Amino acid sequence: MNGFDALHPAVQYHVVNSLRWSGLRPLQEAAVGPVRSGDDVLLLAPTAGGKTEAALLPLLSRMVDEEWRGLSVLYICPLRALLNNLEPRVAAMTGWLGRRTAVWHGDIPDSAKRRTALQPPDILLTTPESLEAMLISARIDHQWLFTNLRAVVVDEVHAFARDDRGWHLCGVLSRLTRLAGRPVQRIGLSATVGNPEELLDWLASGSSAPRRVVDSAGDGATVPLEIGLDYVGSIKNAAYVIARLHHGEKRLVFCDSRGQAEELAVALRANGVRTFVSHASLSREDRRQAETAFATESNCVIVATSTLELGVDIGDLDRVIQIDAPTTVASFLQRLGRTGRRAGTTRNTLFLATRSESLWLAAALLLLWQRGYVEPAAPPVLPRHIVAQQILGLLLQERQIVHHELWPWLGELAETPGARAVLEYLIAEKFVVDDEGLLSLGPRAEREFGRRYFLDLTSAFASEPSLEVLLGRQVLGYLPPLALAARKDDGPRVVLLGGRSWAVTHIDWRRRKVQVEPSDVPGRSRWNGGGRTLSFPLARAHRDIVAGEVPAVSLSRRAEDALQKLRETYDFVSPGERTYLLHTPSRCPEWWTFAGFAANSALAEGLPDLVDEPVGDLRLRLKPHVNASELRSALESRADALPDVRPGVDDAALEGLKFSAAVPEDVARETVAERLADPSAVRATVSAPLREVRL
Repeated sequence: MNGFDALHPAVQYHVVNSLRWSGLRPLQEAAVGPVRSGDDVLLLAPTAGGKTEAALLPLLSRMVDEEWRGLSVLYICPLRALLNNLEPRVAAMTGWLGRRTAVWHGDIPDSAKRRTALQPPDILLTTPESLEAMLISARIDHQWLFTNLRAVVVDEVHAFARDDRGWHLCGVLSRLTRLAGRPVQRIGLSATVGNPEELLDWLASGSSAPRRVVDSAGDGATVPLEIGLDYVGSIKNAAYVIARLHHGEKRLVFCDSRGQAEELAVALRANGVRTFVSHASLSREDRRQAETAFATESNCVIVATSTLELGVDIGDLDRVIQIDAPTTVASFLQRLGRTGRRAGTTRNTLFLATRSESLWLAAALLLLWQRGYVEPAAPPVLPRHIVAQQILGLLLQERQIVHHELWPWLGELAETPGARAVLEYLIAEKFVVDDEGLLSLGPRAEREFGRRYFLDLTSAFASEPSLEVLLGRQVLGYLPPLALAARKDDGPRVVLLGGRSWAVTHIDWRRRKVQVEPSDVPGRSRWNGGGRTLSFPLARAHRDIVAGEVPAVSLSRRAEDALQKLRETYDFVSPGERTYLLHTPSRCPEWWTFAGFAANSALAEGLPDLVDEPVGDLRLRLKPHVNASELRSALESRADALPDVRPGVDDAALEGLKFSAAVPEDVARETVAERLADPSAVRATVSAPLREVRL
């Protein structure tokens, strides 16, 4: 029996008559069997590869055949915009069977949430943060709401797995499974990742169900690729190229910072291009209007950060353009996958480098992609702070819990090294009260996290403080204090938001609100960037580029010339696995490791007598006296110890670790240090031949 035949007849009918499909795609065919059998499944396909239907069509069939009632399926996404985008599509599918779909996230009105809590839908679209909020809310009977839960679909699961939101998700799913009192099927949807089996094992941790990875690689459909790399030298020149080279096309332009996106939007409008903007600091209404308008037009551009990377539907695209480059192949593949959806079209991305360093990065990234490399979706190690958060969330959820019954609620998080010590610390510091084995929330937890009914406890990521920007009563978006700190000497502060300039007329720092009015003066806004660093494979690819390798993509003459200048600058680099000790007149010696930031940080910590600050991704600055003989001797004598060295962690690095107040400071520092470690890269660097070069 093929997959289509295994679907419930009512679902088959609507696939043919409502979706007007002649059949299922290969991924969807292959998914029906394991999903209908209750297996834990990871479905892999590019954006718009049909993953949502691959999961939901067999789940809807089970829903009818097994007479599921109440809230039986959770569909979890990393972005609210993605949930809003999916809701009509999922609601139509549940409607085929007389079932219901609802959405629950921070932008949904309280009245709608109350209706959902009293009359649960069959499928609920939500985020992990909203699930946490439901579990700890005193107004929701979570035991009743989730008692019929049968399956969880996690969309863009790779995006969760790469940071602490993934561990938060795992903890929440473990608690939901215990509330349901039965095994809950877990289905992950993902783009291509380098470690699919490990990703599924992580998602399905604690489950005894069979596991199956279903990959669309066997679909047999080949979409033509068109990848280009150009060197334009500035944002202004990038805007000129986009306006002239691709006039008449619908273009999605990715920038890797909000400031860069704003600057490009202004430059594009100056070139007469109809331009929309989408990033996280714009108001929800402005983003939605921009995305909707863009979807209905043809000769236009939408400039976005990674907010549009994860599959939000903005209609058919002609072209994706990348300003400079992301730092992962996985991100590039997500963006590439936004094109080539229509029959007869190509999957394409044009890189426009504004600096020689970003040209180098783009070429190195494309070299890795050409080799078939994709980063593994690996959860961060030692999530002890998330253990603390889940303990506090569980006590809010259950009010009181017997000590020995705590750990089964937390699933895999309970196996985190040091988890028991975290609980001991919470008790000692009065975050938790232990009354003869009965645990409850303590006064310190109320002081640290109790604002707005523990709202801060529901989110595993730290967001920078921001002020609401208002034009009258209309919310335009949000800016950090950094963007409002400086005033022009000859006039008012002028900020850039949504690709337009706004003069600041009043700042209410206490209420965190900013009043603005339109301005003709050029504005500028700055956001705190999370400093991007290079991995070991990407740093090694940088070495290979200046050693002479060229990615097999379309290079403009400008890009070829700029790459040649890079190779002339670094002509001491030759093919092969080695590092370089470079001596130049009037400068300290430099050790070109091409090892990435994590490995270089550990080497700097382990060789303090040789290494000077600062630490870079590709090189280490050494102290003036260091020569090749001394460096080789140090590496040989410390070869066994250096891979075990962990980078130093300062107070600023701890600020990005959410809930660090709920774990001992030394534990928090150890967690950050372990997450910065790359012992295999250190080992490879230490063992590589060292070549001394004098210029």
